[in-house]
Amino acid sequence: MIDENGKQIGIVSSSDALKTAEEHGLDLVEIAPKADPPVCKIMDFSKYKYQQQMKDRESKKKQHVIKIKELRFRPRIGEHDLIMKINRAKEFLTSGYKVKITLMFRGRELAHKEDGFKLVERVTEELSDVAEVDKAPMNEGRTIISFLTSK
Repeated sequence: MIDENGKQIGIVSSSDALKTAEEHGLDLVEIAPKADPPVCKIMDFSKYKYQQQMKDRESKKKQHVIKIKELRFRPRIGEHDLIMKINRAKEFLTSGYKVKITLMFRGRELAHKEDGFKLVERVTEELSDVAEVDKAPMNEGRTIISFLTSK
């Protein structure tokens, strides 16, 4: 058994440990149940739970969440529109975002998927100075998807 100050008391019967905890107005918490004999500690359990919640909250604040921005293209996109989207992707990449390039097909456009792959390749080439391919272009049904990350 361990007391509220962290000092080891030694092997004590469970009834004596409970009495000691009640005398101090604290709880008896089993720390290592598989040890032989099991290890228990006298503590304020509600205070302990509160401190654990605060630690969890602090660790969540320090986590870095990766944000993804998506750019959607069509196979027959105009030249100027394509340049504008590429410039927008450069802004996202320099700001630290990942960029998801989605090329969507409709109807008969599916017959020319190779043109779609060429378009995605062109976009990745244009962005090669600020980005590298995280996930190569792959076909998923009516879309081609690729991921880029900043260098």
